[in-house]
Amino acid sequence: MLEVIKFKDLLGIVSDEKDTVLKFILDDIEETILNYCNIDELPEGLVNTAYRMAMDIYRNENIGSEEGSSGDITSIKEGDTTVNFGNSSNNVIFANSILKNYIVQLRKYRRLSK
Repeated sequence: MLEVIKFKDLLGIVSDEKDTVLKFILDDIEETILNYCNIDELPEGLVNTAYRMAMDIYRNENIGSEEGSSGDITSIKEGDTTVNFGNSSNNVIFANSILKNYIVQLRKYRRLSK
């Protein structure tokens, strides 16, 4: 039900080069919602929530970028040149909270597991 074309419009992307990454994000968000809610189909009432979740993932996780794999620079030393990479605490907080940010909307559709 989630469409790459609409997602691209929401993000302001005009080229087709990121379609695979965008499709992956949409599929991942839909799977996350379905698993959390214990349902088989994305309800119409969660479509906009799914797009908002996908936009948050796209903007914060840098999926599909080769540059994002080493992490953020945490320190630089100039004498004898040392650069340390690590994950930003903000990225860790974001990754742990993406579902929590939308719990209120998702709970309305949550079912007991079968």
